[in-house]
Amino acid sequence: MTGKKIHCLAVDDEPPALLLMEKYITAVPILHFAGKCSNAVDAMSILQQHPIDLIFLDIQMPHILGTDFIRALVNPPKVVFTTAFRKFAVEGFELDAVDYLLKPIGRDRFEAALGRASERLGGGSKTPAMPPGPELAAAARPPQQYLDRIPVRDGVRVFIIPVVKLDYAEAQDDYVELTAEGKKHLKQQTISSLESALDPARFLRIHRSYIVNLERVTRIEPYAKESHVAVLSNGATLPVSRAGYARLRAFLDR
Repeated sequence: MTGKKIHCLAVDDEPPALLLMEKYITAVPILHFAGKCSNAVDAMSILQQHPIDLIFLDIQMPHILGTDFIRALVNPPKVVFTTAFRKFAVEGFELDAVDYLLKPIGRDRFEAALGRASERLGGGSKTPAMPPGPELAAAARPPQQYLDRIPVRDGVRVFIIPVVKLDYAEAQDDYVELTAEGKKHLKQQTISSLESALDPARFLRIHRSYIVNLERVTRIEPYAKESHVAVLSNGATLPVSRAGYARLRAFLDR
């Protein structure tokens, strides 16, 4: 979608949430804010009148759930679900949602979701830049939300991986391979978007292809000239880049 704006619709029955989403969307140059509404009926009307590429959709709304609304659409746009309830996460990802944002939604999580949406819409992996500003900074004051569970689809099944069980993640083209408790799970997601969704106090990008759970790192060892590996508690060894080595040493030396 190079050179083409992403037309966005915000749907939420809470006015403050709609206002926040409008501020986030209008702050990004490649996004076009096509409108906002508080219910599925009005959202359907907008979809019939305007081309919409991406919906930021609340789940818990009067009359019809956001998930049921998406099911009712023949050719639904890409959707980022927004909600205050974790219980809808699995259902959201079963509907092939781009992302699932827990309220209050911080700026970093919005940008991570936008990066994933841009990839899915053909705009590449780079997250569109959101310029800073006092008005936006005020809107983004809610505390940062990070994943505590990672849903992974496998056919009709969905596995839920608690992030505390995650040992490391490895990039594989447009997928990440998650290693947890001796098992590997393949998830369609870029490693950059996964990195943005994980708590940086617990997970570190030690290489362009690897994110590691810092609690699993037992030591760093030289591997070759100016190269290192991280040795994990389960015996696995992961390559460490120069930048990753500096970040890892800073953490281990604290």
